[in-house]
Amino acid sequence: MESSLTGPSCEEFAISRLVLWNIDLTLLDVGQVTRAAYAEAFEKVTGEPLVYLTSAAGRTDSEMFFEFCARNYVDLDPDTSVLGEFLDALEESFGKRSDELLSKGHVMPGAAASLAAVASMPDTVQTVVSGSTRANATTKLVAFGLDAYFDLDIGGFGSVSYPKSSLIQSIRLHAAGEGGRPYTEEETVFVTDSVPDVRAATIGGAAPIGVLNGSATEGQLRDAGAAIVLPDLTDPRAVMTAVHQATQGAAR
Repeated sequence: MESSLTGPSCEEFAISRLVLWNIDLTLLDVGQVTRAAYAEAFEKVTGEPLVYLTSAAGRTDSEMFFEFCARNYVDLDPDTSVLGEFLDALEESFGKRSDELLSKGHVMPGAAASLAAVASMPDTVQTVVSGSTRANATTKLVAFGLDAYFDLDIGGFGSVSYPKSSLIQSIRLHAAGEGGRPYTEEETVFVTDSVPDVRAATIGGAAPIGVLNGSATEGQLRDAGAAIVLPDLTDPRAVMTAVHQATQGAAR
């Protein structure tokens, strides 16, 4: 972190923190590639074209698949193994488009610098809570060189049929590893651009930090439960301060 940054000292940051990040539209935008992969995978496993999409905000790929089916009049048993086939096909389809991520997508302004700044805070662990499968989330982060800032082994992904609130809670309880104490709600934050994610954070036990990178307004994010809302990620010191403020209750 550059020495020119001013604000709370390192000593003020010296408490244990778990910082969770949403990926899509918070850190990067690869929507064009993702939509093409969804369409190809859906038609491959159902035999029907994906005509009607649904909002991805706060949703996992597992949740979205069944809504795709409903909106496109594809009748499937909710317990069908077709979900697994869809996720496999989605990873295959997304993977073969990985070389398009840089040309058709972009990293959000300031994302890399802010991740580096938060990583410099003592006793702070960063990971992701993503609606994408583990493989696809990793591919996105690697493409833009953001993977180095995260412990992806403890992340939460859309590979499993659980809502994001459950993923957040599971990460808090297990991130420290076997024998380690769980991260408390006061030690955990979730940085996101979406209203559903903010709600998931309050249910899963994390302080939400809103970022105005997506379509949600500041008022919508605050109404959902975000006490802190940032205009973007272009000020790494502001991001650090937000994380500090959100976890002040964890200070001993």
